[in-house]
Amino acid sequence: MSQKTPLLIIDVQKAFNDPKWGERNNKDAEEKIKMLLNGWRVSGRPVMFVQHVSRIQSSLFYHNKTTCQFKAGIEPIKGEYIFKKNVNSSFIGTDLEHVLEQLQCEEMVIVGLTTNHCVETTTRMAGNFGFNPILVEDACATFGRRSPDGTYYTPEQIHEMTLVNLHEEFARIRKTSEVLAML
Repeated sequence: MSQKTPLLIIDVQKAFNDPKWGERNNKDAEEKIKMLLNGWRVSGRPVMFVQHVSRIQSSLFYHNKTTCQFKAGIEPIKGEYIFKKNVNSSFIGTDLEHVLEQLQCEEMVIVGLTTNHCVETTTRMAGNFGFNPILVEDACATFGRRSPDGTYYTPEQIHEMTLVNLHEEFARIRKTSEVLAML
């Protein structure tokens, strides 16, 4: 893995602690993200944070609410990139693509919340833009959802299907331990 390979941490914000989201998979995702973040910082590789900021005052992601803040232990430090977005893709309305091009990134590592929303959308676009993303499956998580006909899909089912959809077409799927071994 190149010294230029960034770690992109998507939407690891306090808003996702709210019980309104329902059942969640991978309760250890934040701990895995912390391990990766530490590895990146120690190795001097670029660290990038994406923060979802809603324009809607009632949203948990509204800019002046504490729930919009990054989760404890997964906050940017001086010199790390922060991209603020208000849609699912980390590329739309941000300078992410430009910064990746400036850094001459040939690949990137993606983690965050939630697997089937902002993480998936960003991973697909990263693949389409040629940034060769690695999605860290155990450093992402999601919530259960109902289909239009009312069928409930568990967070694990949704997480797994998202990984299946992205695998080998848009990204390489790896575990935290595999990625850390590549540093």
